[in-house]
Amino acid sequence: MDRSLLMVIVLCFLFVLLALMVLGWNTRQQRQSDIAKPALPPADRGPVFGTFRGMYVSTTTSGDPLDRIAVHGLAFRGNVDIVVSERGVLLSIPGVDEIWIPTEDLVELRRATWTIDRVVEHDGLHVIEWNLGDRAVETYLRMLTPTEFDHALQRLLAMKGRQ
Repeated sequence: MDRSLLMVIVLCFLFVLLALMVLGWNTRQQRQSDIAKPALPPADRGPVFGTFRGMYVSTTTSGDPLDRIAVHGLAFRGNVDIVVSERGVLLSIPGVDEIWIPTEDLVELRRATWTIDRVVEHDGLHVIEWNLGDRAVETYLRMLTPTEFDHALQRLLAMKGRQ
């Protein structure tokens, strides 16, 4: 077989593979088009419990860490600035709209070791389970100051329990 013919076959195969990946991603986004858009942050967020930096890893369907949410700025990993305040949690990821998690939508805070496309040391990820519209989701974060972040979120969850 001629070398240039082999190269054309390989390039065609790679093009088809790339086209299938794009088709799969677009299909996922269409399938998730009914997912509510995150709420806009209120002007008054109440007292701030802390500001933190870290890595936004993913948001997935609750209970299924391999089912990535691919809409409303939740699709891709990136650096994140987080503000934990009395009224909720604000995620600021460069390049996407701010993501607001109201206190009343918080369900649980826990730790994890893995999610889609990320494995870290034991309990190296923070998982915030919350309600996005009528769907329960889990947001995975890798924090630079994990202990302080835990304290701020536990304080927020304790306040939620008193409401």
